[in-house]
Amino acid sequence: MKAPKKSSADKAKKKPPGAPRMQYGALPWRVDAKKGVEILLATSRDTRRWIIPKGWPMKGRKPHIVAAIEAQQEAGLHGKIEKTKLGEYHYPKRLKSGSAVECLVEVFPLRVELQRKKWPEKSERATYWFPYALAAEQVDEPELREIILAFGKSIVF
Repeated sequence: MKAPKKSSADKAKKKPPGAPRMQYGALPWRVDAKKGVEILLATSRDTRRWIIPKGWPMKGRKPHIVAAIEAQQEAGLHGKIEKTKLGEYHYPKRLKSGSAVECLVEVFPLRVELQRKKWPEKSERATYWFPYALAAEQVDEPELREIILAFGKSIVF
């Protein structure tokens, strides 16, 4: 009999004590002719904080691809994901057990071309397009705030 397959979250728990767990996230963006650069944020499932789509590593998938998959699952987004990360940020992830682990998220820009009407986690999250400076104010993590501000300022349209 085969042992049960371990999830990415289970595998991530095997890191040395104190080492952050790796996650990959997408920074979904678009340009509105009147509003300028906008960033899509989604609410987390448990705390309802504004976050970017992110998730655990997936075996055989490159980090930027994982970020794009998470954006599809968590916010119904499709577009062009960049292979080069914008930066990274830390945050405490609350696990189902109630304990928290420190995570390090590598962030990849995703130029959104389409948001589907239905997606796997639609009933679990809200999404909203914010002007980039306002999006930066909505997130709790200072490092993510800086990534959003720097990215928004860098886009020329």
